Amino acid sequence: MNTPPPRPGPTLLIVIAVCAISGLYLLGGGLWLAVLGGSFYYVLAGAALLATAWMLWIRSQAALSLYAVLLAGTMIWAVREVGFDFWALAPRGDILVPIGLLFFLPGVTRSLSTQARPPRLALGAVIAVAVAVVGIALTQDPQDIAGSLPPVAQNAPTPGDANEMPDADWQAYGRTEFGDRFSPLKQITAANVSKLKVAWTFRTGDMRGPGDPGETTDEVTPIKIRDTVYLCSPHQILFALDAATGKQRWKFDPQIVHNPTFQHLTCRGVSYHEAKADADAAPTECAQRIFLPTNDGRLFALDAHSGERCHGFGKDGEIDLKDGMTVKTPGFYEPTSPPVVTDSMVIVSGAVTDNYSTHEPSGVTRGFDVNTGELKWAFDPGNPDPNEMPSEQHHFVPNSPNSWITASYDPHLDLVYIPMGVQTPDIWGGNRNADAERYASSIVALNASTGKLAWSYQTVHHDLWDMDIPAQPSLVDIRNADGEIVPTLYAPAKTGNIFVLDRRNGKLVVPAPERPVPQGAAPGDHLSATQPFSQLTFRPKKNLTDADMWGGTMFDQLICRIMFHQLRYDGPFTPPSLQGTLVFPGNLGMFEWGGLAVDPVRQIAIANPIAIPFVSTLIPRGPNNPATPDKSLPSGSESGVQPQFGVPYGVDLHAFLSPLGLPCKQPAWGYMSGIDLRTNKIVWKHRNGTIRDSAPLPLPFKMGVPSLGGPLTTAGGVAFLTSTLDYYIRAYDVTTGQQLWQDRLPAGGQSTPMTYAVNGRQFIVTADGGHGSFGTKMGDYVVAYSLPE
Repeated sequence: MNTPPPRPGPTLLIVIAVCAISGLYLLGGGLWLAVLGGSFYYVLAGAALLATAWMLWIRSQAALSLYAVLLAGTMIWAVREVGFDFWALAPRGDILVPIGLLFFLPGVTRSLSTQARPPRLALGAVIAVAVAVVGIALTQDPQDIAGSLPPVAQNAPTPGDANEMPDADWQAYGRTEFGDRFSPLKQITAANVSKLKVAWTFRTGDMRGPGDPGETTDEVTPIKIRDTVYLCSPHQILFALDAATGKQRWKFDPQIVHNPTFQHLTCRGVSYHEAKADADAAPTECAQRIFLPTNDGRLFALDAHSGERCHGFGKDGEIDLKDGMTVKTPGFYEPTSPPVVTDSMVIVSGAVTDNYSTHEPSGVTRGFDVNTGELKWAFDPGNPDPNEMPSEQHHFVPNSPNSWITASYDPHLDLVYIPMGVQTPDIWGGNRNADAERYASSIVALNASTGKLAWSYQTVHHDLWDMDIPAQPSLVDIRNADGEIVPTLYAPAKTGNIFVLDRRNGKLVVPAPERPVPQGAAPGDHLSATQPFSQLTFRPKKNLTDADMWGGTMFDQLICRIMFHQLRYDGPFTPPSLQGTLVFPGNLGMFEWGGLAVDPVRQIAIANPIAIPFVSTLIPRGPNNPATPDKSLPSGSESGVQPQFGVPYGVDLHAFLSPLGLPCKQPAWGYMSGIDLRTNKIVWKHRNGTIRDSAPLPLPFKMGVPSLGGPLTTAGGVAFLTSTLDYYIRAYDVTTGQQLWQDRLPAGGQSTPMTYAVNGRQFIVTADGGHGSFGTKMGDYVVAYSLPE
């Protein structure tokens, strides 16, 4: 007669329950995934865990052997899927290995057969091998690119804008109108950057309030002229600071009119103009002036010394940028970025509310007299005659494509380079006409004095993904293989492509062949059969698969795999759909408004690409989704449900996240990278940033996190970045990309740093006020670093 096994003790019961519950979850979810066409692994793992639980219940030593087989098979499967990438391997084993260790608890070993020693040894060996695999993965990174950028070449061309300001100054958003974010200062080097200390801190006092939108952000890059630093805060308050001490000299508050429906409440910077000296002329009012754009659609001209209005500019120092518009709703037209300033013109573009309706302000770019504010020209990209001026009979075309980030300017060619967006609504285009499509998602080169078109190059055809040109193009003179100096433009795009053009004529310098893209638009819309793909690019080399899905554990990773297979995804440019479309690169883009930092002497560039997929789901009109606005107002955000009034669909936009709020795509999500502009090759690329400020516990794991803002590079061979999801300023060796130094910031640093010198002392300055929709800590800090005196 067989004696039944004794009742399980509490420890064994816990282990049995863990195996059984995990097995049921994996088996049920695995069957769902398998039906959708995904990996069959989870079915096998779930069945093995259930069988293990049963064998433990009957005290069979075969439970140990079966679990050893499960763990060994998981390890082989995981390495085959993702290689020796630690953060990709982690969720595949972070549950199973700890469960395996439970089998060695005394309460388990005593309950099994006395002959269980060999299976325990086998299981222990498998766990040891798993630990060794993890150890190997920790020593390498398959995503890393190691290399060294070249030093300064003996025949390097003299940068075209090198002598237009003192080395100690930073007089425009990108330091110069070339948009290179490069400083010739070299006091701070790779050898001494670790000695940087806080030199001064300034508090603006401008904090997000209860009536402010979610997209309240501090994205300013200050400028510096002579001994004064100028910057604006989220409510467009302009501050003038002593560059040596950070003490306030004056401030100007435009008293903007805003409310929570604004999609943006931000000020990325201000612009400077200095009248050319005339020895025979009397001093003029505001000979040195600051131009301040505001989110309620105004442009101010202020005396750089006193902060007083320049009374001869417009109406008492301001102009209303809503003039000539048919739609003047506050917040629908928002100039969030500093204008381009030439000797005679101040050139202004502005953001238009995304995805609200088809009845919105024009995206017109305008040139105003730099002294009087008189409108001199207009370029309205939705008008058959884009240069038609407003009159009593004509207003700017509503809803024409807009440009929301700063343009670049070449004074030698007198061309201004406008990075264009797309006509809103962004995610459906069945109603767009040829005029609306002509300049959308393009680089448009205009004569800065007349506004006449010189050339244009379109980076996305019939854009349904909001894949606009999000950053100021960088202008740099490149010496090619034939020894010829080519005036070149580098335009980073949300798609991850960097389009490289001859800025004289818009001809491609780096090929960008047209390639077929997925088809099958939503009813009533259409698609371009091809899209341009630059050969200089950070876009993924292959399409995502369910093996690229991630999670904190194998449980939420399984859910991400299921979600992935439920979405439509056929690679880049998969069209929006009612099913829900995975958009990768996502709507946030691989490049955002920070752009590139270009060293025109070494002929290199520093970039901080990101990689976060989004989900775009079209919502048909219905009882809860009216076709036209009733009392609805914009949501104050660019994500979530967007109404898109006037077209057949609304849209739900959000990052592709797991139920735990983690990205469903495996890390890394953010990098620092170096590009050789002579060869247009990516020379180095490294994960950048930690999850310290986004994880439940402050764990400084270097997984590579997203950043919003751009890099700065210097002749000292050091690059700086502050804009990561964690709160740090970091310094990098420009040659190799290796991190040299970091310091903790008091709030989110979603801005682009700058540098200048006073009395021979170099400062690095960063605005750290946080970013509402990015979820970083809000603040009101401006922090300057320098070497000890």
